[in-house]
Amino acid sequence: MISERARTAHSESADQLARRALDALQGTGGAAVAAAHVESASSGSDGDPAVALGAVRILGADVLAPYILTGQSPPAGETETLGLALGALPPTDPPPAAPPDGPEQAWTMAWIDWGLSTALSRLDPARSPAPAAPLPQAPPRCDDSAPRHLPPTPAPEGGDRAHGSDGTAREGWVPWSVRMGQLASLALPGLDGPVHDAARSGVLGLARGATRATLRRDFPTAARITRWLAWLDADGQRLPLDPMLLTEHTGLLGGGDRTALDTAVARRLLGVEAV
Repeated sequence: MISERARTAHSESADQLARRALDALQGTGGAAVAAAHVESASSGSDGDPAVALGAVRILGADVLAPYILTGQSPPAGETETLGLALGALPPTDPPPAAPPDGPEQAWTMAWIDWGLSTALSRLDPARSPAPAAPLPQAPPRCDDSAPRHLPPTPAPEGGDRAHGSDGTAREGWVPWSVRMGQLASLALPGLDGPVHDAARSGVLGLARGATRATLRRDFPTAARITRWLAWLDADGQRLPLDPMLLTEHTGLLGGGDRTALDTAVARRLLGVEAV
């Protein structure tokens, strides 16, 4: 069981790492992101390299966002650090089942690991030391017809979840959009898979989810879901709202380094330079 103190330490370290990634993306920091973060933790009196490596796993492919979005190659020390982070606690094989059949946190982490290892191997296949993460189970599809104030539609008696007429697992758009937001680090160019297919088939659910989070002033969630809308816009999908307005609104009112990074990535996906 992870203690509250350890959870806080990992969260703070992830925020610091997000700031490094944001600085690198905006050209105000060094070329290295993860390597510099782990090195700083190793040399500091109150730092913990293990916590710093854990922060890499929390951010996932976002650690590589400055390179993916600018076309630059990560330095050698960067790829080695990311390989160390993935090798210290290898991705679960086979990966856990998708919720509700499997534990949600473990399944989400499996997808984040997949995004990190896949992005790393595609950025620099010759030097990538990262183990290939197994492909987790596909997420449920969004049921756009579910009323916004109700929980997901209950599964039929004797079943384990609701299904659409095509037999695909379905889930109400409120929890579905929040879960997609937790996988926002996958909303990057060059990554594509079942989660991205779910985003393409759930455009309305993502638009509703981003709007709901904005109205609730939950700007971290709004920024993560809006980032998927920006990715869909870059993918050529038609959207029921303007993702730029949501992105700018979140950028003005949202706070925190990870929210700022999500907003900066969304701007890049929309073709606007990060401010």
